[in-house]
Amino acid sequence: MSMNDTLAEVASQPAVWRRTAELAARASRELGAPGERMLLLGCGTSWFVAQSIAELRESAGLGETDAVCASEYVPRRRYDRVVAITRSGTSTEVLEALRRVPAGTRRIAVTAVRGEPVDDLTDARLLLDFADERSVVQTRFPTAVLALTRTAYGKKDLELIVADGDAALAAPLPADPAEIDHLVFLGTGWTVGLAHEAALKVREAAQAHTESYPAMDFRHGPVAVAGPRSLIWSLGDVPAGLDEVARRAGATVHRDDLDPLAQLVLLHRFALALAAHRGLDPDRPRLLTRSVVLT
Repeated sequence: MSMNDTLAEVASQPAVWRRTAELAARASRELGAPGERMLLLGCGTSWFVAQSIAELRESAGLGETDAVCASEYVPRRRYDRVVAITRSGTSTEVLEALRRVPAGTRRIAVTAVRGEPVDDLTDARLLLDFADERSVVQTRFPTAVLALTRTAYGKKDLELIVADGDAALAAPLPADPAEIDHLVFLGTGWTVGLAHEAALKVREAAQAHTESYPAMDFRHGPVAVAGPRSLIWSLGDVPAGLDEVARRAGATVHRDDLDPLAQLVLLHRFALALAAHRGLDPDRPRLLTRSVVLT
């Protein structure tokens, strides 16, 4: 796979988000289910997406919602439904977690591939095959899942998200990659999960020193390692006072008015530019595979 494939997947995100409208009604039923207690499971990117969805669902008043890393799932609490987010449908920890779900609990898979092992462990699936990727590093599948969920919960008009996504593809990068080797992503509410996902993308694609925090926690220690080669990136409604804290540390600060999901598209572009500056091929990230399958 050439670098052009990864770039094409990044650039395709607004168009892919628009296609999620086809699934909005079903997503409202399977991921909304007002009044039910719901658990979301995932690994890596999917876990961070689960964190964001859990916050979006609760803030929409739809019911108690937890997000747990699949490898850490222990069936201690009762849930009405469990949703597993897995692009490939083959990740071992997700499959093992689903096998531990108590009988009688409705199990849903959100996936990009049909006919994989997760299908045999779930009662229904939301199939986003149009968002599948050749890349190891996930970009359009997780953002498509979030675009679908946000519109299904009535949190944002899809066309507004798409328009900002197009703007993010045309926007200048927030800094010169040659001048940055440390990145910190900050979020609040549902964008805390987005901040964790942004940090993961930079680690995977560019092997850079990257951190992520709930915004106000930045001053509780993490600011100590910020400096002139740091980029502090705020996602969503992050308190503006943190910008001055970062600038006093000598860091570059980035915030904009784009939808947070569109900001993630801009971050994808920056991560690829940083990888190119470091002489890395993000299509072949170090030590990573498309799906973690354990023997």
